[in-house]
Amino acid sequence: MTYLSHVEVDDRGLPVPSPELEQERRVAVFDLQEGSAFHLPEAPGPYRLRLGMENGRAHFRWHAEGGPEGEFTLALGSLAQAAKDYRALCDGYAEAVRSLPPARIGEIDAARREIHTDAARQLQARLSERARMDEHTARRLFTLICAMSQPA
Repeated sequence: MTYLSHVEVDDRGLPVPSPELEQERRVAVFDLQEGSAFHLPEAPGPYRLRLGMENGRAHFRWHAEGGPEGEFTLALGSLAQAAKDYRALCDGYAEAVRSLPPARIGEIDAARREIHTDAARQLQARLSERARMDEHTARRLFTLICAMSQPA
């Protein structure tokens, strides 16, 4: 399987992110560029990816290095709810670290990880005809989509 050599956020039409969301975007992009397993049936990679959000859809614009380019769109649908749930648990986790006992923090973190894993698998399944990726890449891609789809 090939990989993503470059990932760019197309932030046209997105609200200006909070510093926390901007950091989350940067980390997800870095992680995708440093270690991803990603393949498009149309062309061999590695790939350059520009990811945008528009009207509840993730827009993937790709370019195979030294080869063709293309694009596809994914309606977020139930992923939008997973992103909302994930963000709520992340916010709850940040608050819990400040005020709750370790056992409760662990419970919130386990729920956050479960939603993250489930959403990544759902993303893999929904993109399976357009793109193949491993679970790590799907998790990072979901994180990026989540960070892009949240209000500032």
